[in-house]
Amino acid sequence: METMYALAVILLAYLLGSVSFAVVVSKAMGLPNPYTYGSGNPGATNVLRTGNKKAAILTLLGDCFKGLIALLLAKYLFGVRPEMQWVISFVAIAVFLGHVYPIFHRFQGGKGVATAAGILFGINWILGLAALSTWMIVAFFFRYSSLAALATAIFAPLYCFFLFGLQGICLSVFVIGLILIWRHRGNITKLLNGSEGKIGQK
Repeated sequence: METMYALAVILLAYLLGSVSFAVVVSKAMGLPNPYTYGSGNPGATNVLRTGNKKAAILTLLGDCFKGLIALLLAKYLFGVRPEMQWVISFVAIAVFLGHVYPIFHRFQGGKGVATAAGILFGINWILGLAALSTWMIVAFFFRYSSLAALATAIFAPLYCFFLFGLQGICLSVFVIGLILIWRHRGNITKLLNGSEGKIGQK
């Protein structure tokens, strides 16, 4: 019974992750469907290409908070029991996969940067702050959101292992980092050939 309860929470995390705030915010504010312009990616960076900063910020916050809420809920329900820590690790991956491969949008989702940030803050605020700082520093100096995401995907698992050692949640962060890098494979090619769009570019 307990295992079924845990699986239900993991499924709920996936469904929460599947809610695309880029689509929700764009529809609410009368903006084009984010799948139809720019990179075609339903994320805050692509929404920003419309020139509507408010919509981009709302998208960023929505995608971030769904990762945060999923982790905080899992920690509240299972965090005090060592034998149930595996649920938190699976919730982290589930909500991330929901964003990347959402059932509500034919499994075509965003790259997962904002949701990953929410997950990291949900795990530990120091981990989240370290990852966010990495993203901001790279983005500020190079103006490439994709490059900042790639750097963060590489360093976040290292920060987690430094803070917590070889725990299951850090393995989840490592898996999320690998998926992030995979999702940015097209951006890596564009970065190498100089065709990648910069932050704020329409």
